[in-house]
Amino acid sequence: MVGGVLLTVPAAHPYAAPDERVDVSTGGSMVEYRQFIGGQWVDATNGGTWELIDPATEATIRTVPFGTRDDATAAIEAAAEAFPAWSRATAYERAAVLRRAADLVRERLDALGEVTSRESGKPLLQGKGEWVAAADLLEWYGEEAKRSYGRIIPSRVPGKRMMVLHQPVGVVGTITAWNFPAYNVARSVAAALAAGCTVVSRPSEFTPMTCMDLATVLAEAGLPDGVFNVVNGDPEGMGQAMLEHEALRKLHFTGSVRVGKLLMDGASTTVTRLSLELGGNAPVIVLPDADMEAVAAGAVTAKYRNAGQVCVSPQRFLIGGARRDEFVERVVPLVEKLRVGPGTDPDTEVGPMINARQRDRLEGIVTDAARRGATVATGGGRPADREKGWFFSPTVVTDITPEFPVYHEELFGPVMPVVAFGDLDEAIALANDTAYGLASYVWTNDLRSAMRAAERLEFGMVGVNEWTPHGTEGPFTGWKQSGIGSESGAEGFEEYVETKLVSLGGI
Repeated sequence: MVGGVLLTVPAAHPYAAPDERVDVSTGGSMVEYRQFIGGQWVDATNGGTWELIDPATEATIRTVPFGTRDDATAAIEAAAEAFPAWSRATAYERAAVLRRAADLVRERLDALGEVTSRESGKPLLQGKGEWVAAADLLEWYGEEAKRSYGRIIPSRVPGKRMMVLHQPVGVVGTITAWNFPAYNVARSVAAALAAGCTVVSRPSEFTPMTCMDLATVLAEAGLPDGVFNVVNGDPEGMGQAMLEHEALRKLHFTGSVRVGKLLMDGASTTVTRLSLELGGNAPVIVLPDADMEAVAAGAVTAKYRNAGQVCVSPQRFLIGGARRDEFVERVVPLVEKLRVGPGTDPDTEVGPMINARQRDRLEGIVTDAARRGATVATGGGRPADREKGWFFSPTVVTDITPEFPVYHEELFGPVMPVVAFGDLDEAIALANDTAYGLASYVWTNDLRSAMRAAERLEFGMVGVNEWTPHGTEGPFTGWKQSGIGSESGAEGFEEYVETKLVSLGGI
């Protein structure tokens, strides 16, 4: 019901028993954390379930369905059945639904943010911020649909007219990561729905409730049955179903390079259209003329957001040689003041990592660096006051070289490696020496140096004197092994349309 206004959520909401249906709005709408296929909340066809764990406490939040490729196939077929009507709806009709969904999200930020914080571990304010971005994406792409103009081409042949049309790709599959369970889904889904596509979304099994909440919102906003579907289950089987089903024309994936390459291999046999966002290893070039106090303060905020589990997280801090020690001296006290705890605690600034495997991997990388001779300036292990939960202390590591895994691997955790450089040419060479090419950052007061670096850095996004080069209205894009295609902005919309030439003769 669109009129339902949700300002707070009953305490039972995030912890309800698996079979409970909880009233969370004044309109009487029911939230269920199950698969959403063809407009119905359903269990897995094989009866499978998944224990969803709170990364801050290691306690079970609830039990959710965990299905197989059969569930994905059923969702694809529901989306295929819904596609003809949705694709023929006008851009204005689609935009109205997306705008209502955006309004509902904004009304429900407290409840939605709490669920996202609980299952992902991120601080509550960041969980709510994700949903703010999701609402912006829904609204912006609804408006972008009205601007899918096409064009008329003057013909060299008399009596001939040539028109270029943009039409929806068809059924779209999305497989998204756990680190931004609302934002990652909304970036692709909002564009696809606006373009007239129908969608089957497979969120991470570590954070499925957020995507299920989005399904509730879209349904209440008036999205027809089958236009948006959510499945949760076996990643390999569901991915194969998406690649192999002839009705599914496009697959979007957010995740690791390894899985992205497997999807590329699979798509080669069916010529399924792909867009991939595969992570990064973002360099930060800080030239000696930069305001080091301001850079250090901003670096701590940017680096440790979501416990460093951010694809565009600044990772390799390349500091002009003479000022490296000053940067470290300014950063370490700020890092040591960061409050580590459960994301749902309003005072928390750094939450847990998503699971024990990710935490243990990061701990091994830091231990390896210390064994190789690196200096761990602060942190380096698990917080002593956190017996439960997958926490890792905010860490700063210096005295490293590019051969160290802590330098060249994507860390995806709260660890800041710091390296010195000589001149700008060396800094750019160090920055580009990676298989990744997603985000990069430059801090300087010299316009010429800024331009030289921005043009020579081999990354899809360059932030000059800022930490957030991306935004709803601009393209989020990676080079090299960071991905294929774009999200956000007009470029993100184009990922979900086909181009058609209509040529009229004998006029």
